[in-house]
Amino acid sequence: MAGFVPSQLEGDVARLLLRPLFDNDRESLLLAAFDAFERLVQFERVDGSSSSRCVVPPRAWRALLDSSIATVVMAHNHPSDTPWPSDADISATHDAALFLRAMGIDLVDHLIFVAGGHFSFRTAEML
Repeated sequence: MAGFVPSQLEGDVARLLLRPLFDNDRESLLLAAFDAFERLVQFERVDGSSSSRCVVPPRAWRALLDSSIATVVMAHNHPSDTPWPSDADISATHDAALFLRAMGIDLVDHLIFVAGGHFSFRTAEML
């Protein structure tokens, strides 16, 4: 399936910033916000339980929107090691993109991390 990036080909943001923050025991969601100069200005992490997926709470969006951000990268992991997005992942990504667009912010990508790499909505042309 298009959109999978092997770990050895990951860019710096994925490899150095995001990947180290995931563990294999539970799903976590990361929201990284960047300003117009591509500097990281805000970072939010939401941890799920071992049996359920993460939901972005309103406080996480508020924290991002209080900053002067231009772009956001969403990322989460799949402890199941299946990189392909679920229907819920697809729906959440499209909802987030519409919400952010209404605020004048671009959702650059949504990445799903597994041990061997990550799935990129942008690379798969799903954004």
